[in-house]
Amino acid sequence: MSRPGDRRGGATPGRLRTALVALTVGALTATGCSAGGGGGTGGDGEEAETASPVEFEGKEESTGPAEKIEGARKGGTIPVLERDSYEHLDPAQMYVAAQTTMASLIHRRLTTVKLDNDGEYSVVGDLATDSGTTEDDGRTWKYTLKDDIRFEDGSPITSKDIRHTFERLYAPFITEGPKFVQEWLADESGAKAREILPDGPYEGDHLPDSVLETPDERTVIFKFEQPRNDLPYALSMTGYGAVSAERDTKEKYDRKPATSGPYKIEEFKRGRSMKLVRNKEWDPATDSSRHQYVDAFDVTFNHEYAKSARELLADSDPNAVTWNGSVDIDTAQRVLKDDAAKERTVDGYQIYVAQMAINMDRVKDHRVRRAIAYAMPNRGVLAPYGPGVGGELAGNYFNPMLPGADRGYDPFNKVSKPNGDVEAARKLLKQADAENYKLVYAHGTADEDQKGSVAVASALEKAGFDVQRKEIPTDNYYDRIGKVDNGWDIYRSNWGHDWASASTVIPPQYDGRAIEDGAANYAHVDDKKINSEIDRIAEVSDPEKAADEWFELSKYILEDVTPAVPLYAYKQLQIVGSNVGGVVFNNEHSGVDPTKLFLKK
Repeated sequence: MSRPGDRRGGATPGRLRTALVALTVGALTATGCSAGGGGGTGGDGEEAETASPVEFEGKEESTGPAEKIEGARKGGTIPVLERDSYEHLDPAQMYVAAQTTMASLIHRRLTTVKLDNDGEYSVVGDLATDSGTTEDDGRTWKYTLKDDIRFEDGSPITSKDIRHTFERLYAPFITEGPKFVQEWLADESGAKAREILPDGPYEGDHLPDSVLETPDERTVIFKFEQPRNDLPYALSMTGYGAVSAERDTKEKYDRKPATSGPYKIEEFKRGRSMKLVRNKEWDPATDSSRHQYVDAFDVTFNHEYAKSARELLADSDPNAVTWNGSVDIDTAQRVLKDDAAKERTVDGYQIYVAQMAINMDRVKDHRVRRAIAYAMPNRGVLAPYGPGVGGELAGNYFNPMLPGADRGYDPFNKVSKPNGDVEAARKLLKQADAENYKLVYAHGTADEDQKGSVAVASALEKAGFDVQRKEIPTDNYYDRIGKVDNGWDIYRSNWGHDWASASTVIPPQYDGRAIEDGAANYAHVDDKKINSEIDRIAEVSDPEKAADEWFELSKYILEDVTPAVPLYAYKQLQIVGSNVGGVVFNNEHSGVDPTKLFLKK
């Protein structure tokens, strides 16, 4: 997924991003996409179950309608209290959690991630009849479009629209959104990928059939140079939502897109409000994952989390919800002591893991990096964000939701000794003849980050480091740490998976061939074994084997290279009005699933 942080600086693969400071668990958070219960600053809460690879399903699971939710009824309007307005409505430009959550109601893709009533996730066909078929180990993928799929104006969605959807991603005005599929098709990364179709389809050029073939109105065939076994998952991202070839207005499409989901946009006042109403052209028989229970959603913006949490706790409007807002620390303590209020809450893991990156251009001695890892006070970093609510201590780089994750793997005792292991750090510094080692520690300016920085500096100084703290304004934090020549030794970075695979976690953060300004390799690690293993594992077609091998590689990275210290996995607590039903925490949204909501009466 992505870092939760400043959205500027380019949309590198692996970054499903959230708006800055969008989560109560971290002032340096902003996306994803992204399970539940317990946790806390001591890391001793309810544990996540070991995740398994998500299944890619066939026609039966992809056929609508979605299974009925017990007690659901139709009608009514749900007020939605959101903090951040939507910068983009064009699906190709959407890569921020608040936007992608809303987009689940209006934009359909070839595939989608389905959450069933038993809490199981799977990738199913959305506009397509299934999650895709391949007969050559993932180099060629074929999709057949469903019957009776239409845009809001009643026009049918055909392979022409799907071709157009992907070809326009190369146009210069598409600057946000995921880059996976278009780079895979071009077999290039970054700016070079655009060279395959530099103007998009707008000058009459198209991708050759050797790359993207649409032999008839219902068939779409993707052809890649390398195996792309995660394609069904990648295609489920909002950024690959269908765009009408006939109604595409290029930049202006961002203001008035053609929608295809169960709802359409009746009115949008940027920075103030949005009203979503039923899309009469949406056929539930074609959709196995979404519902259309309420008549409308009235979304209003500028609701700070503390304020909306208090309003929802007070139940001043029993019909109200927030899709992306978190319960703030102070309100959380009241909620957790109120049994009736707790009945109206959902909580879960978000997709992000916080880390302390170590600049390997400056901290070259591995013994010093290991000393930093041992000394780091994970509890002190997490504490300002709320015990039992904000997160769960992490001993390794994997989010508990990721397939292959082993929550017991903790080589630097970050969970078992959450205040840091000062003695172990001192011994390593002595071995390295690096006592009083000077560390320039950059941190954000938000209150929580300031408090956490005091704990970090104190622990490192006790271990024998000479720490110099440097503040970075929150509004351009990721731009600053994303500079290769940033002048700092350690700084916090957060990352979330784009889908439930470490293929969107390990390569973007630790591939040495991706060191450049704005890239996510914040530690500037360039290790031959890591690079070669990334290439090898990317071609493993068995999802379970790939998951295990990604985790094994992560162990090598953490123990033998140590470019970053794992801190904690993000969690979120949300509360809704007492008359709202169908409230489920969806890992793909890292919050409430809007496609299941209804009013009880």
